[in-house]
Amino acid sequence: MREIVLDTETTGFDPFSGDRIVEIGAVELFNHMPTGVTFHEYINPERSMPKEAFDVHGLGDDFLRDKPVFSKIAQKFLDFAQDSKMVIHNAAFDMKFLNAELKWIDLPQLPWEQALDTLDIARRKFPGSPASLDALCRRFGIDNSSRTLHGALLDSEILAEVYLELIGGRQPDFALNVVAEASADVAQNGNSDWRPQSREKTLPSRLSDQEKEAHQTFVEQLGDGALWKTYN
Repeated sequence: MREIVLDTETTGFDPFSGDRIVEIGAVELFNHMPTGVTFHEYINPERSMPKEAFDVHGLGDDFLRDKPVFSKIAQKFLDFAQDSKMVIHNAAFDMKFLNAELKWIDLPQLPWEQALDTLDIARRKFPGSPASLDALCRRFGIDNSSRTLHGALLDSEILAEVYLELIGGRQPDFALNVVAEASADVAQNGNSDWRPQSREKTLPSRLSDQEKEAHQTFVEQLGDGALWKTYN
């Protein structure tokens, strides 16, 4: 199962009041594991950067001036996203901006159901607790010391770790992997009669003679009705 963990940086809060996307970052997961494949673009917003937004992400007019406009990277982004589930913290914000930008250049918009909101997951899992990305990093012991400013790719990488913790750790489907590996063996080798094999030699006891003697003495003190005495 392919997912992408995504974040954007913008000039403000409302695309319909003139705000634009200035950075998109995303990392790919496959079966809940990072693949190392990423998407990252800085974008010229074709407008000046408000000080309030600059203080958040540090992306100024001089830096963004020679970057491509959204229309130049839009199809590349759609090709990367495909129809994969998009894991986003506060998905309503990013989806609103992405779909506004796509609409303005007559490209297909992203279905809202394609987004998975980790903010919503965190609020339902930990009601009443802080659910910002920084707060979740503290909760799960994730190092975000390099996050002095917001950055779309860095935040996506951090969010990927947070997301995996929210759904149960780095390998939430661990119990299913044995079945998957057995199925793969059937497909590759035609071995449809796979089953666990018994050991050729019984593993030696890890109890010392002293521990065995102490246990036996303890059992004798329990009396004739002790459950332990029914086991040999």
